[in-house]
Amino acid sequence: MRKPAEWMQMPTDDRILEVLESGFRFTPAVIAENIDKSRTHVSRRLSDLTENGLVEKPKRGYYEITERGRDYLAGDLDGDELEDYEE
Repeated sequence: MRKPAEWMQMPTDDRILEVLESGFRFTPAVIAENIDKSRTHVSRRLSDLTENGLVEKPKRGYYEITERGRDYLAGDLDGDELEDYEE
């Protein structure tokens, strides 16, 4: 079972990561459409997810999940460990 970090917004952050887990790169607008949230809200959440190492931005405007993000979704990384991220 996943244990989110205190900074995470649930269930939105999990849903964003689940969309990205497909292995494709997506824009905030495409993610927002798939999880029924506004693009602005998704963009804000992507910033936090990127800052904490769960998502990366390989190309301007596109996001993909990191190995750290996959570990979180698998339940191998919990909220306490997410609090201590340093690039």
